[in-house]
Order: sequence, then structure tokens, then C-alpha cells
Amino acid sequence: MNKNPADVAAIIRELKALYPDSLCSLEYEKDYELLFSVRLAAQCTDERVNQVTPALFARFPTLESLAQADVAEVEQYIHSTGFFRAKARDIVASAQMLLEEYGGKVPGTMEELLKLPGVGRKTANLILGDVYHTPGVVVADTHCIRITGLLGLTDGSKDPAKVEQQLRQVLPPEESNDFCHRMVLHGRAVCVARRPRCESCTLRPWCDYFHKNGGEE
Repeated sequence: MNKNPADVAAIIRELKALYPDSLCSLEYEKDYELLFSVRLAAQCTDERVNQVTPALFARFPTLESLAQADVAEVEQYIHSTGFFRAKARDIVASAQMLLEEYGGKVPGTMEELLKLPGVGRKTANLILGDVYHTPGVVVADTHCIRITGLLGLTDGSKDPAKVEQQLRQVLPPEESNDFCHRMVLHGRAVCVARRPRCESCTLRPWCDYFHKNGGEE
């Protein structure tokens, strides 16, 4: 971790130029739909989740209908996302809790979000960033963990909680949520997990991995 503020600012600027729309790739219309879509995305691609949720939310169009849903029926709609039994159970239980404890609203604090079944810090941070636009939010997903380690923004830890803390220290709070979305887009387009395409990556000037592997800028 040897990035000075000028390097960090340059990386942020370049990512903004590459991906001006830093949108979450999960498709949703209501706040709770994003919450449940993120739960479905665990060990599953966002693309697959987006194929599954339209039918799920058409069958259960309100939070009340999801809260009253038969878990087995929810399982049928989300089967292809994997771990469908746990996910279906969490979605129905979360819908019930949102109605009973939070007045039918997705809560806006980390503490409240973490009480919901199946919600961890990654999901909670994504909700805080995308729904509530809370500054300083860091969504440490697999792309973000891997690429920030390669760049040298973190120490290469694979622990999401550690990466979240390290990125909070170096990223401007107002940029952090969008930065994480752009990391995901970059991980899919250029810095792919199996073999980073360094030759076509415009983040090379500030990338520790590139320089350690004989790259010159």
C-alpha cells in the first residue's frame, strides 16, 4: 500500500472516464427489491439474478405478498441462483421483519440492516450507498477486493472487512460507493480474474501488479 492521494485521485478520474455511469448492475424498481436481489446475487452472477427477479416480483408484487409467501414457491422462482433454500427463507423472513419492525421500509443504518436475515456488511453497504447515498460506503465485493489489491490501494488482503477499512482510509467519502461499482465493471471488462488484460488497461500507470510484472509506463 504505497498510493499517495494524487495516485488515488488519478485512478478515480480514469475510472470515471471509463465508466461514467457507475450504476449497480442489478435491476430493481423498489428499495426492497434491491435488498433481495443482492441476497440472490451471493455465489451467483448479477446477470442470472436479473433473469430471475422479474418473474419473482411479478408473482409477489408487494412486500406484504412476499412476507406471506410459501417459501417452497419462492424456491421455485429462484432455483437457478444456487443456495435457493437459504435465499428463499431469508427473503420471506426479511420481508416479514421489514413490515413488523421497520414499517415496511428498508432501514438506513448499518445496525438495522445487519439485523435482517441474510444481510451482511457487503449487502448493507450497497443499500446505504445506492438507496441512501451515504458517504464513505465501501462495497467490498470480489472484484473490488481483487483489483484494489493489484493496484496497491490495499495490502492484498482477501478479508472483505479489512479491505473495506483500508479503502475507507484512502478513498474520498463522496467517491467510494461509485468507485466500488466501477471496480466491478472494470473487473468484468478488463481486469478479469483469470488473466488481467494489462495491455489494454488504462490504469497501468498506477498499478503495482503491472509494474511488478515487468511493465513499464
